[in-house]
Amino acid sequence: MSRKISVKTLLLAGSFAALSAAGSFAQELNLYTSREPGLVAPLLEAFTAESGIQVNTVFLKDGLVERVVSEGASSPADVLMAVDAGNLVDLVERGLTQPVTSEALTSAIPANLRDAGNEWFALSMRARVVYAAKDLGLTEINYDDLADPKWKGKICIRSGQHPYNTGLIAAYLTHNGPEATKTWLEGLKANLARKAGGGDRDGAKDILGGICDLAVANSYYVGLMRSGKSGDEQKAWADGIDVLLPTFKDGGTHVNVSGAAVAKHAPNKENAVRLLEFLVSDEAQKIYGEANYEYPVKPGVALDPIVASFGELKVDSLPLADFVKNRKAASELVDNVGFDN
Repeated sequence: MSRKISVKTLLLAGSFAALSAAGSFAQELNLYTSREPGLVAPLLEAFTAESGIQVNTVFLKDGLVERVVSEGASSPADVLMAVDAGNLVDLVERGLTQPVTSEALTSAIPANLRDAGNEWFALSMRARVVYAAKDLGLTEINYDDLADPKWKGKICIRSGQHPYNTGLIAAYLTHNGPEATKTWLEGLKANLARKAGGGDRDGAKDILGGICDLAVANSYYVGLMRSGKSGDEQKAWADGIDVLLPTFKDGGTHVNVSGAAVAKHAPNKENAVRLLEFLVSDEAQKIYGEANYEYPVKPGVALDPIVASFGELKVDSLPLADFVKNRKAASELVDNVGFDN
């Protein structure tokens, strides 16, 4: 297959044989990713240009764990890349990863954003923020405020069972316990302007349309909309809101991540570690921000101007793995209070 770019995206059909052969070359590595190829391509191209190592990529929208399990010890996968901390923890719990000893990784990534045993590493962050109608003149809010009766009938949010929200609810649960979380969820549900549903961008759209005053959503969508990359209509939605960085009372702003791990049976482990180390370099962290409007995990890397306009992000110090443990309990609470009904 002829390609101008250096990254080869292999079709799933027949890719096992192709990757097994590729794994025998010292200057290659094999990446399995559930992240959209277009989002990681600029990073992989930059890595290849710097290192000379070719990255063979298999995109698996679903079934990453199942694929690697089925391949067993013969898996050609070197790096496993996923979106959502829960998916990264799942890889470790299924025994599909291996620990990595790397000063470059541990010095660049704060401890709460990586596995305690250094088996997975966050590479970029997105914050769970609040969109607010500009005419409110609101400058700050915390997550508890979302259940305040003064916002009755004024909040929009997607399904409580969506991973973005179960992650937030799980973090609230970890901070506050089950009873307080149930009360908070009931208060938030009572404040909804419409049935929970749609997507995060719909929150901005509905604020502009006068349906709600506040919306709970991810930060990077604002960059995608406000930049004009998603069209003039969505730019108008984003231009009609302010972005607030809410916090927990005893912590910072909830974030979720994209990240990666070295596969347990990686045939090119050294190259795999080199890729992860590159992805936390200043160059790569800057690319993450510019391409996807995400927050870098490495402190001190310049933010995209749109993201910087949201204000200073104080990341919740809660280890990601801690709130991941409460995802199931959070999902059960969503059903228990009839949040999506």
